[in-house]
Amino acid sequence: MIVEFENHFANPADKFHVDAASGWIGLGDLQSARDELKQISPEIQNHPAVLMVQSELLFAAEDWESLLPLTEKLLGQFPKLDFLWINRSYALHELKRTQAAFDALLPAAKKFPKRWLIRYNLACYCSQLGAEAEAMNWLQKAIELAGKSEVKAMALEDPDLKPLRQAIKEL
Repeated sequence: MIVEFENHFANPADKFHVDAASGWIGLGDLQSARDELKQISPEIQNHPAVLMVQSELLFAAEDWESLLPLTEKLLGQFPKLDFLWINRSYALHELKRTQAAFDALLPAAKKFPKRWLIRYNLACYCSQLGAEAEAMNWLQKAIELAGKSEVKAMALEDPDLKPLRQAIKEL
């Protein structure tokens, strides 16, 4: 993840460790990413770039309990980062708090009108909540933004959309 405030580290080694941790996450080596984050100077452990990489790591590790408060903290600082809205709701959903996930993500649909993944996730949450007509509406909106073939293929494989499988095939 490239974060614009990474260059504000006083110690170049800290920037190296942040970048390396992000790289290890991308490669799927979560332990090496953890090791890199441990080497960052204590005084910058709460730097936004460090917290962003920590959130990447928690998401990759599927540590939803830890990801949720960190994402809330980051959203307070960076409400214009759409992926934070998505990740917070995804963590809520994985914690079996699907209604809360939907409620938390719904404002993002207005805030980010061109982000198809927000609409897709809202469709998933509606599907899991038994609101199938609303789920199909959100899925249609995702398709309008991202294209039918991409979204349809993804939706047919998504376990959250299983209740809609037949309707999705007919799209």
